[in-house]
Amino acid sequence: MTGEPMRDDERPPETPAMRRTSRALRRRAAFIDRDGTIIVDKHYLKDPAQVELIPHAANAIRVFNYALAPVIVVSNQSGIARGLFSEADYRAQRARIEDLLEERGAFVDDYYHCPHHPDVHGPCECRKPGIALFEQAIVEHQIDAAGSFFIGDKLRDVLPAKSYGARGFLVPSPETTPDDVEAALAQGFEIASSLTDAAARALGIPHLPEE
Repeated sequence: MTGEPMRDDERPPETPAMRRTSRALRRRAAFIDRDGTIIVDKHYLKDPAQVELIPHAANAIRVFNYALAPVIVVSNQSGIARGLFSEADYRAQRARIEDLLEERGAFVDDYYHCPHHPDVHGPCECRKPGIALFEQAIVEHQIDAAGSFFIGDKLRDVLPAKSYGARGFLVPSPETTPDDVEAALAQGFEIASSLTDAAARALGIPHLPEE
C-alpha cells in the first residue's frame, strides 16, 4: 500500500466484485471520502447552502478527471439514521457539491453513501470500513480495484484499500486523530498533506499547485 508495487504473492484474494469485472475494461479509480476530504466537515450538515469545498479539492479532482480515473465518492452519512437530515437533504447537498465542482471545471463520476448507524440499525456492511459500497462501485464502473486509490481523512476511509491490495492515502483534517495517523502509518498507508498532494503522488506526476 506504499508507492512500491505489490508482489502477486502479497496481494489479498480477489473479492467477489473483482471477479465480476472485465480485465479488458478495468480502469483505476480514486475512491474519495466526502466530509473532511472534499468538503469542510460541519458535522451532520443539513443545509446545502453551507456546503464549502476544501480549497484544494476541485484542483485534485480535476487532476483525476484529466487522468481518466473515475472519481467515486464513498461516505458514511449516519446523520440520516439519526434523523438529523433526510435523504432529500443529502441529495441537495450532493447537487450543491456538483455545482461547486462544475464551476471549477471538475466532476465526480458517482456517489455512494451509507445511511446507517450501528446504534440505530445494527452492524452493516456498507458503513466504512466495510466494503459493500466499494464492491458495488467496482462492478458498476468496471474498476481495477488493486490499481485504485483510497483517500480520506479517517483511518476507516483508507482501510478498504487492504481488501484490494491498493494504495491508501490519509489526508489529515482538523478531525483526524493522532491515533488514526499512527495506525495508518503502521499499516503501510501514505500520509498526504492535501488532496492535491495525494492526487499527484497517486498518479506519479510532479507536485501540483494548491487551488
